[in-house]
Amino acid sequence: MPALVLLGAQWGDEGKGKATDLLGGSVDYVVRYQGGNNAGHTVVVGDQKYALHLLPSGILSPGCTPVIGNGVVVDPSVLFSELNGLNERGVDTSKLLISGNAHIITPYNVTVDKVTERFLGKRKIGTTGRGIGPTYADKINRVGIRIQDLYDESILTQKVEAALDGKNQLLTKVFNRRAIEVEKVVEELLGYADRLKPYVADTVLVLNQALEQDKVVLFEGGQGTLLDIDHGTYPFVTSSNPTAGGACTGSGVGPTKISRVIGILKAYTTRVGSGPFPTELFDEDGEALRRIGGERGVTTGRDRRCGWFDAVIARYATRVNGLTDFFLTKLDVLTGWDEIPVCVAYEIDGRRVEELPYSQTDFHHAKPVYEYLPGWSEDITQAKTFADLPKNAQNYVKALEEMSGAPISAIGVGPGRDETIEVNSFL
Repeated sequence: MPALVLLGAQWGDEGKGKATDLLGGSVDYVVRYQGGNNAGHTVVVGDQKYALHLLPSGILSPGCTPVIGNGVVVDPSVLFSELNGLNERGVDTSKLLISGNAHIITPYNVTVDKVTERFLGKRKIGTTGRGIGPTYADKINRVGIRIQDLYDESILTQKVEAALDGKNQLLTKVFNRRAIEVEKVVEELLGYADRLKPYVADTVLVLNQALEQDKVVLFEGGQGTLLDIDHGTYPFVTSSNPTAGGACTGSGVGPTKISRVIGILKAYTTRVGSGPFPTELFDEDGEALRRIGGERGVTTGRDRRCGWFDAVIARYATRVNGLTDFFLTKLDVLTGWDEIPVCVAYEIDGRRVEELPYSQTDFHHAKPVYEYLPGWSEDITQAKTFADLPKNAQNYVKALEEMSGAPISAIGVGPGRDETIEVNSFL
């Protein structure tokens, strides 16, 4: 039962799309198990660049079945916009499967997200404003709308009424907004039903049967470990579980069926949105990383905050996910530095701390403790094997591997689909 989990080991944007696409030719199913269109993957195929937000990256691999699992929240308008864009570029999207238990991002979820974030002012979380958090809140409060509800108008109407009872009070009395009409929401949602129907399936059954037939299933997380609602830098996190445990709850596949857990690490560190970031750079080095790395959010369009590699975070990701491997991306971006700082520990109130602080307060006050590794100036984008890398680049990778606690089994040396060194096979 070759089931693999692929997830971000930092704050997201590590290059999961490239890793998923690399494996796509050998994988039968690629499953998104959490998040929504607040995630973003850039995949480069030949001279074509694809920006995916909601769809699994495997949709670009012929013969692979892409699946949106029950743990994902789906904005139908975004889904169809993305499908239309791929169809216009000649990509076959007909094999897509969507769980009938996935929750729908409704128009009122988007409204609540935007007005709440605006209301918070300086205390804002830095959400994408796409309704993700309020949709997950509805799910937990048991007033959420699932895709299967579109096929029973009576149930759909009752659920929308229940959800809007409280939200309209909030919108009108706290935020001074107009109440949202139940009938308009129901009408809009029903308008998606017929087009969605060919994709809707019992994906829990499909995936478990596939594993029983020795098919290869890849579970693809959105965002990253440090944005996990339980294990991230709360409250500056997403509303779901991108960590490995989320792959099980978000797909209906049990943990004993997972064979490998692969963490994606950028060769430096980036973050989008608010929250603590110990190695963040505010100087010309930070600007150089942003420029050379093309560090702009695929989904948000916001510049990413940039900093040096943080081994404390990498060790934490290894622990909470049970990582078996790392995929190191964007090593080529570091070409040209005489020496490269790596954060090996934190200083907190005069104490050296080598593991991620349990206390939110401590993490906010953490200062990086750096070791400096020799850099390299040679172009590495044509490297095909680990031995092709300059000696200092090899030493950098080996040092990160030792500090992070799991083997680095693949290395991204450029943005292209074929610009990857496979040290060990993931399959």
